[in-house]
Amino acid sequence: MEQGLRVRVSRFVSYVLRHDPMGLRIDEEGFVDLDELVSKVRRSFPSVDRRFLRRLVEESERKRFEIVGDRIRALYGHSFPVYMRLEEDRQVEWFYHGTTSEAAHVILEKGLPMKRMWVHLSPAIELASQVGKRRTSSPVILVVGCVEARRAGLKFYKASDQVYLCKFVSPKYIRRLRA
Repeated sequence: MEQGLRVRVSRFVSYVLRHDPMGLRIDEEGFVDLDELVSKVRRSFPSVDRRFLRRLVEESERKRFEIVGDRIRALYGHSFPVYMRLEEDRQVEWFYHGTTSEAAHVILEKGLPMKRMWVHLSPAIELASQVGKRRTSSPVILVVGCVEARRAGLKFYKASDQVYLCKFVSPKYIRRLRA
């Protein structure tokens, strides 16, 4: 599978499943019919078939998507409401969030999330740094204290081994990582 095509298709599928279903019927859990999505993708990428999308999902390091039967969905990153039945995490003590310096100032004042339906958190500093580098060459890493947040009623959910979700994190549970 050619890497450039893989990246372009992944971005397109992410956009469709997270932000604009482009006329596809999407259910309350964010699933769309796999064959309908293949049809939509083929308009821009004619060589893509069902097998290509399955491999894209299976071989992805970030586990952005999930295929169940003949349906596919994005596991996180939605800008519209979806009902995700995810496993609650009660183990991780610290989560990390990589962001720009400008966004960090706002987050430390107002909390997370800023524009998404869910806060995206990483279980490791290195992962948060990779995420932050999508927006800046020098990301700021923020730390979320989960033990104290859970005591206050916050719930964290595991979307994948690399991405955890929370509806909102108050700034009182967030601090800037000291390098």
